[in-house]
Amino acid sequence: MSNKHVTEWLNAYLDGELNSRQLQHVEAHLTECQVCQAELESLERLSSLLQEVPAPEFTSPERFAAQVNLRLPHERAATSEKKAFEIGWWMIPVGLLGTWIFIGTSFFVSDILSVANNLGVLAGASDWLVFDSASQADWSAALGQFGFLSGNSLDWAAATEAFTRTSLLEITLQVSIALLYLSWLAIWWARRRRQGHGQLLEG
Repeated sequence: MSNKHVTEWLNAYLDGELNSRQLQHVEAHLTECQVCQAELESLERLSSLLQEVPAPEFTSPERFAAQVNLRLPHERAATSEKKAFEIGWWMIPVGLLGTWIFIGTSFFVSDILSVANNLGVLAGASDWLVFDSASQADWSAALGQFGFLSGNSLDWAAATEAFTRTSLLEITLQVSIALLYLSWLAIWWARRRRQGHGQLLEG
């Protein structure tokens, strides 16, 4: 027999995986080599200890997937209120644009009707349809009748009153809409910046 140890075959020997020639060689060597006998006894003790320990209970794939899913970080589900708020938030500029278009169109139509009335085109039209800037200058006419205004100052007061009743209102409304839109843009920018800053802190 050779003096070469057969420790690399001892596990296969215990498991019964050696062919007949290898089996005879290992058994013959074990009768003569105390080192390999000690190694075999150590492996047998280890094997018996492992057999005494109960096998772990394996969880089903479904349960394992559920446990993994529970441990993963979850983002909060967006509630319907948050979605409604977001839709409403994005409808603000749409509403402002619609209001601006409506006001601009109303004043444009009013100006066209006023010019048409001054040219005599709307002579037979209903009174509600006709906008007469001269009839609107009531205060300046009253001041002229009482003698407070006369001459050029009366003409200037009538023009100023007509301007304040039509153009000043239009300008004020459009500036208000522009300020509201700019406020919306500033709030939107601040929200985006805060959300981006929060994502940087989380990442």
